[in-house]
Amino acid sequence: MLSSYRQIFAAPGSLAFSSSGFVSRLPISMTGIGIATMLAQLQGSYGIAGAVYATLAVSAAVLGPQVSRLVDRYGQRRAALPATALTMAAAALLLACARLGAPTWTLFVAAAGMGVMPSTGSMVRARWAHLYSDRPERLHTAYSFEAVMDEVCFIVGPILSIGLATSVFPEAGVALAGVFLLVGVVWFTAQRSTEPPLHPAAHREGGSALRSAGLQVLVVTFVATGAIFGAVEVVTVAFAEAQGHTAASSLVLAVYALGSCLAGVVFGTLRPRGSMAGRFLGGVGAMAVGILPLVLVASLLHGTAGLVGIGAALFLSGLSISPTMITAMALVERLVPAAKLTEGMTWTTTGLALGVALGSSLAGWVVDAAGAATAYWVPVAAALFAALAALAGLPRLRGGLHVPEPEPVGTAAGR
Repeated sequence: MLSSYRQIFAAPGSLAFSSSGFVSRLPISMTGIGIATMLAQLQGSYGIAGAVYATLAVSAAVLGPQVSRLVDRYGQRRAALPATALTMAAAALLLACARLGAPTWTLFVAAAGMGVMPSTGSMVRARWAHLYSDRPERLHTAYSFEAVMDEVCFIVGPILSIGLATSVFPEAGVALAGVFLLVGVVWFTAQRSTEPPLHPAAHREGGSALRSAGLQVLVVTFVATGAIFGAVEVVTVAFAEAQGHTAASSLVLAVYALGSCLAGVVFGTLRPRGSMAGRFLGGVGAMAVGILPLVLVASLLHGTAGLVGIGAALFLSGLSISPTMITAMALVERLVPAAKLTEGMTWTTTGLALGVALGSSLAGWVVDAAGAATAYWVPVAAALFAALAALAGLPRLRGGLHVPEPEPVGTAAGR
């Protein structure tokens, strides 16, 4: 198993850009929850905290793909460094306004400015694509590795952010996220030898990557998928609170991410057969099936048994996440031209972010209205919508490939 991962890091510079990419991705999982925790303590209002968090999410959804278009057009270093500088300035403004008790509207302005944070995850994958576009088996393993790193970020990041904000000082989580962003992006962009070449002429043709019908299907499906994640997080915290074990919710959610991590590690060593579009539909369908037991467990089990049951159901459901995400990124690479790859990948993460905001908001409303057990129907409904969107869009995924799929190369690592 490990030999597959050793092979991808045989390329000079690959370990450096992947490691620096991990550091610069940690703020994605730390910033939003850090802002919410900080403002809840300093302002004493969860309503304001949630609204500022939502402002950041919407701003990132609007500005993130535009920053990635600049990355594709002018290069990673020339676009990512100024975007990072603007993000740091906006973050510093937000921290100052929160600490000094500035008017509430200043918090929203500062949070909106932080939406220009560069998508390092997309830039890392673009480098892997540049290295291994002619070696599909290694590119598959590289995408799998990055999917696992994403999950690690979302396990470690919130724990760091919340822990620092509650035990050191309220701004500590956001401040550390800023340090990670600055150090990570500077380190990442210093790796010039592995930076993908520019395609300025190709970039000017055809407009945005989102004009790809296949990419549109992925984005719509990912909005629904993000709604699953956002709803599961909110409802699980509420369910744990109802059972009298609020602190255990972080462990239960970590098990969810653990299932995805393990599946991603194993999936990276396999050489799956069949079309990518078919595998993506299968992965989304598996997520829909895997999320169904949550409703049954929440309605039948209570107390510690209920939390254990939810954890087990989430672990099984998480097994389908990384393989689906890995396949989706491989599809993006073949749905959009190389000159628009960073933008294309950023659109998928934008869809996820919008979905998380939508799912968490809707789930919170249902929890207040009908209780946590009933609210598990929200991620179930989102999962069914994702499966229907992927099924309806299957012809577009198959017919919109900009680059033909490679022939299958076997089903086990090393073949």
